[in-house]
Amino acid sequence: MPASLPSPAPAPPGSGSEPGQLIRERVPSPHHSPKIPGALRRFLKRGSSAHGPGEQTYPWWKVLWLTGVDYFSTLGYQPGIAFLAAGALSPLATALVVLVTLAGALPTYAAVARRSHIGQGSIAMLEKMIAGWKGKLAVLLLIGFASTDFVITITLSAADAAKHAVENPLLEPLIGHHAMAVTLVLLALLTAVFLKGFREALGMALLVGVPYVVINGVVIARALVAVGMQPDLLTRFQLDLAARGNWPALLIGAGLIFPKLALGMSGFETGVSVMPLIRGQGIPEGASEEAQVAARVAATRKLLTVAAVLMSVLLIGSSLVTTVLIPAQEFAAGGNANGRALAYLAHELMGRGFGTVYDVLTVLILWFAGASAMAGLLSLIPRYLPRFGMAPGWVSYTRPLILLIFAICLVVTWVFDADVDAQGGAYATGVLVLMLSAAVAVALATWREARAERRLPLKSLYFWLVSAVFVFTLGDNVVERPDGVIIASIFCLLTLAVSAFSRFQRATELRVETLDFADERSRQLWESIKNKKVNLVPLRTDERAACLAKAAELRRYYNTEAPCAFLHVELRDDRSHFSTGLKVRVEHDERDPEGWVRIRITGAVAIANTIAYISEQLDPIALFLGLTLSNKMAQSFKYLLWGEGEIGVLVYEILVRYWESTPEDDVRPLIFLMSE
Repeated sequence: MPASLPSPAPAPPGSGSEPGQLIRERVPSPHHSPKIPGALRRFLKRGSSAHGPGEQTYPWWKVLWLTGVDYFSTLGYQPGIAFLAAGALSPLATALVVLVTLAGALPTYAAVARRSHIGQGSIAMLEKMIAGWKGKLAVLLLIGFASTDFVITITLSAADAAKHAVENPLLEPLIGHHAMAVTLVLLALLTAVFLKGFREALGMALLVGVPYVVINGVVIARALVAVGMQPDLLTRFQLDLAARGNWPALLIGAGLIFPKLALGMSGFETGVSVMPLIRGQGIPEGASEEAQVAARVAATRKLLTVAAVLMSVLLIGSSLVTTVLIPAQEFAAGGNANGRALAYLAHELMGRGFGTVYDVLTVLILWFAGASAMAGLLSLIPRYLPRFGMAPGWVSYTRPLILLIFAICLVVTWVFDADVDAQGGAYATGVLVLMLSAAVAVALATWREARAERRLPLKSLYFWLVSAVFVFTLGDNVVERPDGVIIASIFCLLTLAVSAFSRFQRATELRVETLDFADERSRQLWESIKNKKVNLVPLRTDERAACLAKAAELRRYYNTEAPCAFLHVELRDDRSHFSTGLKVRVEHDERDPEGWVRIRITGAVAIANTIAYISEQLDPIALFLGLTLSNKMAQSFKYLLWGEGEIGVLVYEILVRYWESTPEDDVRPLIFLMSE
């Protein structure tokens, strides 16, 4: 026998639509928001935007320093890493890093920028090429690796800055050997800058980055003069190279060592993630969207090119002078040049005062190196997880997300005890996975473009070659530092777990963005049945015979004097999307009783949520829902993954939760649950 459940509270009337306009969901999530004091709520929302940090844009040369503080900061440790890994081969191995950057990473990210102009990067490209849940899983895994890269960039850079600070002879008496405390303070200061705003972050990046690059140029130039004044050192260096074999042997040796130096490219991958902040140049007001996109892409390519060329010059110069001028024993653990080769030269060649200035600037840029990573996270996360239904809605706002990232960084710092070496493997793994994913995404995209245009896929073959280089580099890194992939895997698993839980929590939201009409007749019929004029009856089919049979059943068990609106929902092929736009067609058969209509909805991602949304928009007298009484566990999985399940109970639950979050404006429809 049919059973009925009374509606617990009045419902708001359905919202209408002017001719030619869309009906849009006008309501918040049906879940209760936490009770937050008014002042704190205003603080969290001030300066925030659900569209990410890129609403205000800046010239590319300003944004360059936001990504540059991470990229250029590797000069603080790269020369020392290079010598410990390669010895006299350090300049040659560094030259390979430069070659891969200019011939591999630069064209790859330039291609990514052209195909993803709002900063989503290769993740967006792969999402388009891999449909359904496979695509969502791939995106979540890449977000896990990106989170590894960005979070570890923030924590490792702050820890490295603290290490430089406590090892400086002038700063050590003031701060002692409290590296952990200094690291936490630096993380808090970085968070404070971003809470203030992106304009302040850009200004700080410019203030820190420019002096650091300039002072490194001065130190390298002074060191080159010193090399020229001591030709015996250069001769000894040449003899060391000659002792290792001929040029082919040297190149092979440098190639095998190259993966250990790949961190010299770290930071370059953030160039695309800050793309939403870049303003295209030379674009007049009122220019078309295509022209604005083209200008932004061109400006981003300038940023990437300038950063790559400038860093390449500094890397080669620093590797050469540190290898020639610094005794080998100083690079070893406990040596004065360990982890701070250029700082050692600054002190030795230009005095303690100049060396201290260099140390201060190094501390500052290492501290602020996390800024580009923070900007990347603030751009990346709001563009994916909330859209997938895999994060709370407040994640789309800047300040709450900044505080969440800060909390995660505190936990990571505590887990690793602010140890730079302990985080290095995970850092390298995250960087290399992102670069590999970018190269693969571009290779696939150019392959498809070549096939569509019926031409040889030469560009694709080139990017597959670049991908192979990154595969080799990543594989060597994993073998050398397996802890890195373990830590990155933990980040990925946490991302998957949190995303799955969040999607489960948000599953009862209405999940509809817009509703459009198939034709003008549908719109007119829709307007004629709104606001307590019909009973809404969802059916598995919209065939007339099924509608007549259901109408007879309703007359048998219920006193239904009002006409019926029979609703049939068709799911889209890809139901992994969390929300969607719907198209509605409303029809009336002349053979049917007066006022009866059939409503057909297409493009839905979940049947129950769509029925609930249509009920709220239509505001019927009553809602008649069928029950299958099938296995509850199986129905739950069907609902979460494919939008099906025990429709009647789910619609009731969705509506009740929605009503709990909305004011009582009108009498809500009666709900009847019927055994099928």
